[in-house]
Amino acid sequence: EADGVRTVLLNRPEKRNALNSEMLTGLAAAFGGEPSKTERVTVIRSLGEVFCAGRDLRESRDQWAPIEPVFHAVETWPLPVVSVVQGPAIAGGCELALHSDFVVASTRSAFGMSLAQIGLAPSWFLAKKLLEVAGPVGAREILLLGDPIPSQRMADLGLISRIAEPGELESSADELIARLALNAPLSLRAIKALLVREMTFRDGIAHDDVDALVARAGRSADAAEGMLARMEKRDPVWKGE
Repeated sequence: EADGVRTVLLNRPEKRNALNSEMLTGLAAAFGGEPSKTERVTVIRSLGEVFCAGRDLRESRDQWAPIEPVFHAVETWPLPVVSVVQGPAIAGGCELALHSDFVVASTRSAFGMSLAQIGLAPSWFLAKKLLEVAGPVGAREILLLGDPIPSQRMADLGLISRIAEPGELESSADELIARLALNAPLSLRAIKALLVREMTFRDGIAHDDVDALVARAGRSADAAEGMLARMEKRDPVWKGE
């Protein structure tokens, strides 16, 4: 932490910063508990050319750590969270960025939720976040198509705060971060709490039947085929079962 700014670094560039259980445990720890009295802003950055490629599909699904509680911890962190996105942010990487309060992205970056392309579907919690930040039209574009969306289109949809040329990304992010850090700490906490609480209205809607559909997709032979095809870099063969 320096000058009220704490940085959380995704450091698995050789695997495109794909989220395995160890990384998710680290993120949970980074956003657990309470901020220090001197912290004003928390920044998520990553090493390499990819911000985060999402869940590590090479890790056995039996070993997958829950991802929703980690993103919820980011979303409900008592202070502003800024994600600096230098490259692709796909699936879980897209959701991680969008659970931040601010996203500063390079013009070379792209955001995507490719779940439909590998036979999966987002949980209620993850889809709710997309509806909150993208609205119905943007959420449909992101989820039903599943193709990566350039940062400019994301800005047009209102999902990200700033875009910058690659050489100007860090200075643009640092300007926003420094500006946030100047604000009153109790005000930052109060406003963040207000925004989080006021966006929880969808949580009370009954959705057991929807959860069952999502679980069915996740357990299907199509899901196994979709993830295998993605790792083998080929088109999947869907059977609807």
